[in-house]
Amino acid sequence: MDDRLCAIQNFLAIDDRLATAGQPNPFQFGLIKAAGYSTVINLALSSSTDALKDENALARSAWLEYIHIPVVWEKPTMMDFELFVQVMKRRQTQKCFIHCAKNMRVSVFVYLWRRIYEKVPHDIAQASIDAVWVPNDIWQLFLESVLKHHENLVEIHSNSPQSPS
Repeated sequence: MDDRLCAIQNFLAIDDRLATAGQPNPFQFGLIKAAGYSTVINLALSSSTDALKDENALARSAWLEYIHIPVVWEKPTMMDFELFVQVMKRRQTQKCFIHCAKNMRVSVFVYLWRRIYEKVPHDIAQASIDAVWVPNDIWQLFLESVLKHHENLVEIHSNSPQSPS
């Protein structure tokens, strides 16, 4: 992997096909493509910190598929997550680079994706959140509500947080 990707704020290589980060600059889309990623998924709003005016065009000029799922910072929704899940399910064999403004939204969405659909244990999935931030009350409640909604799909491990009853 190109070490220059580490210059993107809060860059994390989750595994061989998934990386997360804050907002890349225009030059970094070429680096993302050169690192083998085929899809960029943006969870930030167009008005988020350091948002690029025409990120879609920048990504496409680097021959990257671009998908924008704008998630309101103060109000993430189950519909946002379900749309993310549909996008991820269709790209399970592709290398995806997922970002938002600071990798905070993304860290929670990717944690949930990995726990619910990839059956990754809590402590391993949690490491990617811990590397970026401690979720505030809004995001902690969102995380717990999504886990509870999908509890039939989540393998409960002794070290995983329990959803509120």
